[in-house]
Parts: sequence; C-alpha cells; structure tokens
Amino acid sequence: MSDASFDAVILGGGVMGSAVALRLAEGGMRVALFEQQALGAGASGVNAGTLSLQTKRAALMPYALAGHELWRRAGARVGYRETGGLTLAFTPDEAGALEELVEQRRQAGAPIELIHGDRARELEPQLGKPIEAASYCALDGYANASLTGLYYRGLLAEAGVHVREAQRVETIDRESRGFRVHATSEACIGTRLVLAGGAWLKQAGALLGISLPIIVRANIVSVTERMPPLLRGVVLHTYGRLTLKQKPNGTFLIGGAWQGEGDPTQGPGRVTPEGLIGNLRLAEYALPPLARSRLIRSWVGYEARAPDVLPLVGEIPDYPNAYVIGAVLGGYTIGPYIGRLLGDAVLGQEPELALFPPARFDLAPAGAN
Repeated sequence: MSDASFDAVILGGGVMGSAVALRLAEGGMRVALFEQQALGAGASGVNAGTLSLQTKRAALMPYALAGHELWRRAGARVGYRETGGLTLAFTPDEAGALEELVEQRRQAGAPIELIHGDRARELEPQLGKPIEAASYCALDGYANASLTGLYYRGLLAEAGVHVREAQRVETIDRESRGFRVHATSEACIGTRLVLAGGAWLKQAGALLGISLPIIVRANIVSVTERMPPLLRGVVLHTYGRLTLKQKPNGTFLIGGAWQGEGDPTQGPGRVTPEGLIGNLRLAEYALPPLARSRLIRSWVGYEARAPDVLPLVGEIPDYPNAYVIGAVLGGYTIGPYIGRLLGDAVLGQEPELALFPPARFDLAPAGAN
C-alpha cells in the first residue's frame, strides 16, 4: 500500500473510527484505516459493555438513543442484551440528586422513571438495604465489548475499507494532495484525515502539530467467578461510581468511576488497591451476595475526556480536511452513531444532529502546553 492514495485516512480502529470509515465507504469514498494494536483493542474492547441511557448527560441523550438503537440492530453479533436497568440512591442526598437527573434525562427524551426503593427490590430481590430511591429504564442493557473488534472487522471488510492493524502511525506530513501518513511499515496519502485515536488522541494530534485538550482516565473493570442467577438487569449508582451486571454465563462484570493508574503511551494501566477495593465494596453493598464470590481478573481501560466533558467531533481549525472524533462520555453507546454523523460531515452532507467542534478550544501548537 506504499504511496497509495485514498479519499480519507483514519487513525484509530475503535468504535468511532470504524463507524466513520463505514459511513465514508458507504458514501463512495476509498478509505484506509490504521490501528496501532488490533481493532477494538482499546477502550472499545475493554470497557464493561454497559448500554445505559441513565449514565448519559442530557445534552448527549439524542445521540445515546440513536447509538443504542444501532447496537440493538447489531443484536447477537455483539452479544446485545436488553435487560432493563436500575440506578440506585442509598441516601436522601443521593435521592435528591437522582430526582434532578431523572427529570433532565426525561426532558431530553429518555424513557426513565423514578421509583421507590421497595419497587427496586421487587425488580431485583437480591439488592441490599437501604435503597432510598431508584430510577428504572427498560431499554438499558449491555453488549459484549470483547466482540467489538470482530464485529467491525467483518463490516469493514464487507465495505472494502483498507484496514491495517498493528500499524503505528509515526509521522503525518501535510502536502498539496492532502496528508501523507507514515506507519510502521506502510505509507499512503489521504485527501482527508480523521483522528480517532481514543485515549491516544493527544499523541495523534501532536503528529499533526496541534495539542488536543485530552484528559485520560484509567477506569477499573473486574470480573468474578460464575455465580447462581442473582441479577436480571444492569445496576448503576446515582453518581456513576458503579456499573454491575451478571452475564449469561453467571459471571459478574463490575465497573464504575473508580480509577487505576497509567499512561496510554506507556502501555497497559495498573489496577490500584484503593480503587479496586472501593469499587468492590460498593458493588457488594448494592448486592450483598457478591460477598460469596471470588474475583477472577481486574484490568484498566483508558478513557479520553475533554475539559468540558463534551465530545470533540468536527473539523480541526486551520487544518482543512482534517477532523477529530473522540472524548465522548459514554462513547461505547454513542460511538456508532456519532461516527456516522462525522462521516456525513466529511462527505459534505449536513449531519442530522450537531457536532461538537474542537474550535471551542484554543488548540495550541503541540509542545506548547
């Protein structure tokens, strides 16, 4: 593929990069996609797979609803299960916060209802006490994140996208024909360039000469041994510190906002004892029978965020035909849809929902901050 020319070159083979590539190929473009590891090997493949409308900001709810529908259509190919989900409030203060959040999300279109703690225990009898209040969404569920790469590999092959895995992009040069991309063992030219590197977006931006405002979080995820059926749906916490679900094979997947340590440029993250213990204690408090289970494995999944906790999706200022997509809170749910929206913009079409232009930030030259 040395010196081959493409209408668009995409850096990053997670959900969002793959979704952009598919939309561009569908629109008739010749597309190349470079992924430094394997498709879906980053956050798209190591997250807890939760597809919950109750964890999304109201401003992103229309995007989450559309993304959720795309996962539903993917069905068994991604291990999709619509189980319903509860968000729990254990104290009066949490109940007050949950009531406000439910109202905001309902106004944004999410089918969420506020219920009493007793009703939550009727839905999930193994939950602990006390539960001050809860919210319920019948659409909540999950997919099997470990199938993400396999799923998109098949779709990209069918669409004719030139996928190059295990190819680390080392330099990007701007020239009259567009962008010359040099990877580990290959090079090509793209009239258009899309940066979709997830937690590696800051490094991708530096190759182009800009400093993207990316904050990286190291979220802890754990899996237990198999247990008898204890939980039907997804269980969440008001402040986002817990996601809990029981898979069909009986194992529990435990995640949340508890943090490990690490730098994506230095390799896999490290699970910290304090983060892991905090996450497991909250999970056991919500579902006491978990105290009888044993932990099989824990890991860290990197997540990119922007300072205002809104996505970075759109054309990069002063770099015509160069785009960025990432820093999407709830990116696993929203990714398939927001990738299509950016694809529409790259194709010269008007996206049906607004993008989140990076021009709202002062993008300093790389190395300036």
